[in-house]
Amino acid sequence: MTTLIKNALLINENKSQIASLLIEGERIKKIFFENKNLPHADKIIDATDLWLLPGIIDDQVHFREPGLTQKADIASESAAAAAGGLTSFIEMPNTNPATTTNQLLQEKFDIAKNSSYINYSFMLGATNNNIGEIKNIKKSEVAGIKMFLGSSTGNLLVDDDEAIENILSSTKSIVAAHCEDNEIINANLKKFEAKYGNEIPLKFHSQIRSAEACYKSTSKAIEIAKKTGGRLHIFHLSTEKEIELLSNEPLSKKNITAEVCVHHLWFSDKDYERLGNKIKWNPAVKTEKDRLALIQALKDGKIDVVGSDHAPHLLSEKMQDYTKAPSGGPMVQHTLLVMLELAEQKYFSKEEVVKFMCHNPAELFGIVDRGFVREGYFADLVLVNPNIPTKVEKDNLLYKCKWSPLEGETFKHSVQTTFVNGEIVFDKARLTGVKSAKQLEFKNL
Repeated sequence: MTTLIKNALLINENKSQIASLLIEGERIKKIFFENKNLPHADKIIDATDLWLLPGIIDDQVHFREPGLTQKADIASESAAAAAGGLTSFIEMPNTNPATTTNQLLQEKFDIAKNSSYINYSFMLGATNNNIGEIKNIKKSEVAGIKMFLGSSTGNLLVDDDEAIENILSSTKSIVAAHCEDNEIINANLKKFEAKYGNEIPLKFHSQIRSAEACYKSTSKAIEIAKKTGGRLHIFHLSTEKEIELLSNEPLSKKNITAEVCVHHLWFSDKDYERLGNKIKWNPAVKTEKDRLALIQALKDGKIDVVGSDHAPHLLSEKMQDYTKAPSGGPMVQHTLLVMLELAEQKYFSKEEVVKFMCHNPAELFGIVDRGFVREGYFADLVLVNPNIPTKVEKDNLLYKCKWSPLEGETFKHSVQTTFVNGEIVFDKARLTGVKSAKQLEFKNL
């Protein structure tokens, strides 16, 4: 099967230029920069006035399967991701049971093989005592190790400095960390509980899960990583203060990298009053000053990638009192649209958006033949229509939980078509029913 995409604005590797592209089977066969002598193909797509991007790679999602499938599952959330222009995801271990053994990891791969709409990999969860499992992962198949140094579920909290050191020194895989200091958080929480009981106003969330709590944990993780020479990736950086701990060396030379999530770039604490628990995340959404600093750190190369931390809960759970409402929310269907909207607002160029969401995740994790539009690479692609807006409404959400903190927003762009390994999985506001996903493969970095 061959597909020819004609006359698109190709946004790739810091350039935007009109191009046509031939897909043969799963891969990109040829890129044409002149509209002449184009080959015949089984299917021809006229992409005039459309943008052609590499498929988005999300380095941090929580799809809730197994064990929490009333909230979400791999099929439902990968479908929503496809509708958002995502073609690959890396999923986290805080499921039920937590993914802390290679056997449980394999069970997740088996589920994804049968149900995912887009390419997939998973992280193994670190604990204070599963070093044997960490040493035995297949590095070409597993994205990395997830280490919760703050909020966590089950037995995933790693709160022993010696254990952190052992984890970082015993693997060459990426160790991705959630960094928040529990002692600081618990002390802050007690103060607010004493005053408000369970009914703490959400506007205090960022003071409870404070910048100080983030900084203390992140600085400790970085200190241990430097001591051990371990490969550390800081998830969902949320404060200006943490940025000073990071380097803007070229990504290829970094041993310590960082991610920022779309919600920390879009929302600030001024949105708490309007949206309440819908924007309760860990780490918390912080101040406008923090938001702008995170944007600048991306542009400066101190933060490397943009992810979603997609973490759905039932709306009924989110509507509980502060102390009972879980943190997290669904995002994958709109992360690209949010980033393109920020580009429209002149915070980024559209070329930078592609760099942060496609190129850099592929380079950082060493993902084989994805993340770029290149001849010989897998045809993971997204066509964006810059002239048709997207209004976020309950009726067009594909999340199993059926809500979004972005409901009511209108974005200037829309995702028209998503290709996964050369096959169209989403087209013109609907899923095609095709499942062409593959397990991601990683280079030995």
